Amino acid sequence: MSDGARVLDPVLKGKIMSAEEAAALIPSGINVGMSGFTGAGYPKAVPLALARRIAAAHERGEPFKIGVWTGASTAPELDGALAKVDGIEMRLPYQSDPTCRERINAGQMDYIDIHLSHVAQFVWFGFLGHLHVAVVEVAAVLEGGRLLPSTSVGNNKTWLDQADKIIIEVNRHPSLGLEGMHDVYYGTRLPPHRQPIPLTHPSDRIGTPYLECDPSKIIAIVETDQPDRNTVFTPPDENSRLIAGHIIEFLTHEVKKGRLPENLLPLQSGVGNVANAVFAGLKESPFENLTAYTEVLQDGMLDLVACGKLSFASATALSLSHEAAATFNAKIDDFRKKIVLRPQEISNHPEIIRRLGIIAMNGMIEADIYGNVNSTHIMGSSIMNGIGGSGDFARNAYLSFFMTPSQAKGGAISCIVPMVSHVDHTEHDVQVIVTEQGLADLRGLAPKQRAKLVIEKCAHPHFRPALEDYYRRALRESPGRHTPHLLDEALSWHSRYLKTGMM
Repeated sequence: MSDGARVLDPVLKGKIMSAEEAAALIPSGINVGMSGFTGAGYPKAVPLALARRIAAAHERGEPFKIGVWTGASTAPELDGALAKVDGIEMRLPYQSDPTCRERINAGQMDYIDIHLSHVAQFVWFGFLGHLHVAVVEVAAVLEGGRLLPSTSVGNNKTWLDQADKIIIEVNRHPSLGLEGMHDVYYGTRLPPHRQPIPLTHPSDRIGTPYLECDPSKIIAIVETDQPDRNTVFTPPDENSRLIAGHIIEFLTHEVKKGRLPENLLPLQSGVGNVANAVFAGLKESPFENLTAYTEVLQDGMLDLVACGKLSFASATALSLSHEAAATFNAKIDDFRKKIVLRPQEISNHPEIIRRLGIIAMNGMIEADIYGNVNSTHIMGSSIMNGIGGSGDFARNAYLSFFMTPSQAKGGAISCIVPMVSHVDHTEHDVQVIVTEQGLADLRGLAPKQRAKLVIEKCAHPHFRPALEDYYRRALRESPGRHTPHLLDEALSWHSRYLKTGMM
């Protein structure tokens, strides 16, 4: 039985109960805002208890589903458990769980894929409907209802403000050394009363270290002692190292040309092994005194902070391997001086991204020869994860990179295609495309110039002749010559893969 040691408010201590008792307070048919961002800071007990309750209801023949809103992806204890019992009616704004994905693509669960910077404001605007209950993990409940956030902030500020009722999970696993690492800004306003956000450097602190909460809305407190879903990062493979090398060479060239300062501009990176390979490359590069303004702080970035290459990092969540999490906790007093965690409406805010001049590096599923990027859909109709924050950064960054190996599925799929099967980032927002084959700088180029460069620099040699043939024939046969396409062939590569297993 827990002892309430991290619940310091004497009135709220009386609301401590089991996960089963708390889950019983969540009825069917409502929208629930859950904490969590890329497997960090999500509730770990109440969703599992709720899944068991939903399964029992279904066994009795009773309908039971809820809407699930989060910051980004969570973990099997939340997304996976609720999806497995068919308990989610609507999911937003981002997911990465296999069971969740399977149900979405089977048409058994509705899913809204939203730019992460839009979520909080859409809720405030009333665009998404009513938020009935929030289930939020924190590291401690302080006097007066102040909450010490755990390993992510995400949309928690908005959930606590907007929800009718609140269930708090107090997790004893995160270090109390997190206190002082968060910066929760309460100065955002609805139009037409918005004011500029006073942030001009990644290290600026403009808010409070705590989440504020009306204690009267708290209906339950559940205590846990469980780690986050630690991300597993494999060592960079050869393709990842080559992609990283192309990017670092390009950044070095931009510094020499006077288009970047010697310590670059603040870095943003999506999650994954390629991103970690870039940071590993930066560790060996001549760049010093780097900064980051990003969504997720992962292993490679933490390593740069630890070795002194990265002087400061701003994010909304930690996404660390087991080993990196251990390092973080062991040196948390040092990291607290160099890392800040903010709400995602600030970490992903387009105005701030534009103001700071971010260097954005994000992964993709495929790009076409004209620079359009698909980062969400497999073969045009099946969701993979979601757009996440890549659109927030790509459109507003000083430099916008999209990265991928040039082929997938053992060479059956080309990641450079005549026309993408789904568009998340148009050619207008994509500046640089990188594969292990090379880097295509698309800035200042017209469509036909972009096509030649993407095919030459980024396509795998196995697929390059077919792309060159497509482009030559499109130049001759397309009715329009600005962006030449053969419409009856543009998606034939995807159709061929679906029929034969090879593009």
